[in-house]
Amino acid sequence: MRLDKFLKVSRLIKRRPLAKEVAEDGRIKINGTVAKPSTTVEVEDEIEITFGRNVVTVQVLALKEHVRKAEATSLYEVIREEVREQVD
Repeated sequence: MRLDKFLKVSRLIKRRPLAKEVAEDGRIKINGTVAKPSTTVEVEDEIEITFGRNVVTVQVLALKEHVRKAEATSLYEVIREEVREQVD
């Protein structure tokens, strides 16, 4: 499954165009490598997303084309959340 679609389906990022923009800005890594919106996501991949100073790392548990909002969090597990210090 494409990265931008996974981020939307899992509701890590609410809209697919926004997921595409974040990936194009180089703020998403899969297994330590900067990812494009079209990068293929596989089960057990680690995705690191940078939202400003917040960095969230999740592990992909499942891939589904459609899920209900309540089931979205079953697609991934949060490994770590951190706030990076601001560099002046």
